Amino acid sequence: MAALIQPDELAMSADELLQAQVELYHHCFAFVKSLALKAATDLGIPDAIHRRGGAATLSDDLAAETGIHPTKLSSLRRLMRVLTTSSIFSIVDDAGGAVYKLTRVSRLLVGAGGRAHLSPAVGAFVSPFPVAALFSMHEWFTDERAAAMSLFEVAHGRTLWEVTAAGRGDQIFNTAMAADSRFTMESLLREECGGAVFGAVRGSLVDVGGGHGATASAIARAFPHVKCTVLDLPHVVAEAPVDDTLTFVAGDMFDHIPPADAVLLKWILHEWNHEDCVKILRRCKEAIPTQDEGGKVIIIETIIGSPGSQGIVSTENEVLLDGFMMCMDGIEREDQEWSKIFFEAGFTDYKITTTTGFRSIIELYP
Repeated sequence: MAALIQPDELAMSADELLQAQVELYHHCFAFVKSLALKAATDLGIPDAIHRRGGAATLSDDLAAETGIHPTKLSSLRRLMRVLTTSSIFSIVDDAGGAVYKLTRVSRLLVGAGGRAHLSPAVGAFVSPFPVAALFSMHEWFTDERAAAMSLFEVAHGRTLWEVTAAGRGDQIFNTAMAADSRFTMESLLREECGGAVFGAVRGSLVDVGGGHGATASAIARAFPHVKCTVLDLPHVVAEAPVDDTLTFVAGDMFDHIPPADAVLLKWILHEWNHEDCVKILRRCKEAIPTQDEGGKVIIIETIIGSPGSQGIVSTENEVLLDGFMMCMDGIEREDQEWSKIFFEAGFTDYKITTTTGFRSIIELYP
């Protein structure tokens, strides 16, 4: 009997082959967009455009405002071409030449006037430490010794927390998280859903892992009836700024969480594995009153595949963030993964509120 002829699954037309090559190389060069964004942030280009009234030329405005060396003017043009093609900035032509303007993305990087901005977050996310860690994926997936460590530890010989606690990385991380908290909470509290969740807190709230209090401070300003406490490790609390609206408590969330009507965990649980999340939430449950007495835990986290995901950018953001979290053995979770953690920790009910952004608000009830 003649052998069956198997079709060549790899066969493509010439057009398909060349288009596939374009797509492959596009993925390979995607990192250039991230690094170009960091360069623009470090150079202060968004602020420079803002100072020029929202429209800036290359040689007369951007070069002068950012201190670009005269020999790098053509390279600055190439950098801006990457960033305008990526819609981080926009470009229009007038009689005097190309003029660069802010888009809704680059507006988030302008720090003028004391407004909440996200430039520090760019510096923390696009930095040599996590990028170098991701280069160790092959070893991490295949080597028995490496498999027992985090990606970050494989690449750097120490955990992320050991590195940040030992040097300037701690300041960079805390500044980035504070910027994210200020921006996120100002936006969430303007949304009806966010205001309803935090406005319903009866009297006291403890922000677990709250750093220098940016999140708790925003809540205290919006709802003066809520007495806010921030719990974090001693070395973090020791450097917290003075804030008359907040109480800082040094401690470990695995050991004890101060009693409160509500416990808040913003972007904390995604840093921990399943078992540790269960331990943390059990401590949270011990800290709050019963549901009849108004007790609840409020979690702000990403839910992969959330109904709030809107389009390919939102979906990719969720899974790329999950890939980034592999650096520190963190994880972004789907709804069913969160549900399993909640019930193992002893909670009987929870409610998910989808926000406009990439994170959801989860309320847990004992």
